[in-house]
Amino acid sequence: MQIWRKKSVEQTIAETMDGDRHLKRTLNSWDLAVMGVAVAVGAGIFSVGAQAAAFHAGPAVIISFIIAGIVCGTAAMCYAEFASMIPVAGSAYTFTYTTVGELIAWIIGWDMILEMLMAGSVIAKYWGVYLNDLMHLFGLNVSTSVNLGGFTFDLAPVAIVAFFTIMLVVGTKLSARFDGALTILKIGIVLFVVVVGFFYIKASNFTPFVPPATDVASVKGIHVSGTMSQPLWQWVTGMQPAVYGVTGILSGAALVFFAFIGFDVVATTAEETKDPHKNIPRGIGLGLLIVTVLYILVAVVTTGMVSYKDLAKQEAPSLSTSFELVGATWAAKIISLGIVIGLTTVVMVLLLGLTRIVFAVSRDGLLPRSFSKVSKRGIPARIQIVSGIVVAVIASTLDIGILSDMVNIGTLSAFLLVSAGVPIMRMRRPDLHRSFMVPWNPILPIFAALSTFWLMLNLSVLTWIRFAIWLAIGFTVYFGYSYRNSLLGRQLRKAKKLGVPVETLFAQDAAAAEKVAEGESEDQARAEAAQEVAQETAAESAQ
Repeated sequence: MQIWRKKSVEQTIAETMDGDRHLKRTLNSWDLAVMGVAVAVGAGIFSVGAQAAAFHAGPAVIISFIIAGIVCGTAAMCYAEFASMIPVAGSAYTFTYTTVGELIAWIIGWDMILEMLMAGSVIAKYWGVYLNDLMHLFGLNVSTSVNLGGFTFDLAPVAIVAFFTIMLVVGTKLSARFDGALTILKIGIVLFVVVVGFFYIKASNFTPFVPPATDVASVKGIHVSGTMSQPLWQWVTGMQPAVYGVTGILSGAALVFFAFIGFDVVATTAEETKDPHKNIPRGIGLGLLIVTVLYILVAVVTTGMVSYKDLAKQEAPSLSTSFELVGATWAAKIISLGIVIGLTTVVMVLLLGLTRIVFAVSRDGLLPRSFSKVSKRGIPARIQIVSGIVVAVIASTLDIGILSDMVNIGTLSAFLLVSAGVPIMRMRRPDLHRSFMVPWNPILPIFAALSTFWLMLNLSVLTWIRFAIWLAIGFTVYFGYSYRNSLLGRQLRKAKKLGVPVETLFAQDAAAAEKVAEGESEDQARAEAAQEVAQETAAESAQ
């Protein structure tokens, strides 16, 4: 079996010219940066720093954020190099198809579908929860949940998913503009809370900056659980869990790393970006810089307002907790508003990312190719609607909190392979134009790959078990459907039957796609392309 068959970069780019499966380029670097900020700055910015300070690193959580930002930055550079070289929808899936091969690309695509599907469902669910909290804070005793014969149905996730599904079907540019307006408002709320928080900072709360290592059982707010909740590396090594100290800084970095996830979603829009060779690296870099600065500012305020020991006594510490402990309870309303707005933008970007991954995989035939047809507006409307319905149903009916870690392991597996793919592609195709190149190759890509693998080892044993089950389902789908229906596989079999190099068929497809884009019918375009390529081949042979 040819499970390691690879697509050439030229073939990958040529397939984007397919008239029925051609996305419209409307986004610029600022749109991409806003998307990255929109998906990374959600409810987590008001909670993840406080939790990392309370249960992992103390005031040294600031160092944890810097470490996470560096690791994420190296992975982001790897994505930027690939996206500038192969500006095609699909992100890590598409990049892996050209470097490692079809089977691993399928697994990455399968993981990313899981990541986007679960993340979209989880965020839509929490949007409803925080919306209800916000209404209660303002004295509105209204609930978005309804009981139907003992079955609870939450209307809020359905409303937000339906709204953005309609907007994304209308057009990606319009959605990006709306998302940008909300993101600017969200950043404004974060900066306002940070500025106010600086007035409550006490230097004594930063001492000791790196608390001494402490047994996890002695920290009040941490609930010691069973083997399934242990990080995988602790279970393998038999080490006793500890917090604070150097170990706490590193485990804190593993926790806050997930606050930076978002640029991989940005990379899925490469095929809809104008001048992608320049705009994608700029958009990813600018978005990551904004996110890093915002998170570090929030971490400084959170740990400076109150002692990490006081935060550790709370059940679920957050930035709001810090304000409550210093008597500024009014800030809870502003923070709740910021969370609702923050999650609103995250839902939109995740719905966009989910459909672009499914679009790329289905265009390659690994899922039914009918999914990849676009509307007259150049939007994969069919996938967008189906994805919206699935996300809305999951978010409004199921308890999905236990599956949130699945988002992280799916994302990290993609980071790992993209980082490892940079030096592979440099050796295999040094001739390709790269408007952005990762410096210090192969040191930085290998560092990014090893760092993301270490972060994967910090996820729980139960998460790894669930991940293994999802992979088993993915392998079943691949060998039961995808392998036989792969577009690349069909081309290889056709080339063997005709006795011609497969590159000849790739050239025919590329030429036909250009003619379809110019308005010719598909049958006519293919016939003319086959004739032209045959003439060129004959002329080359005669020489």
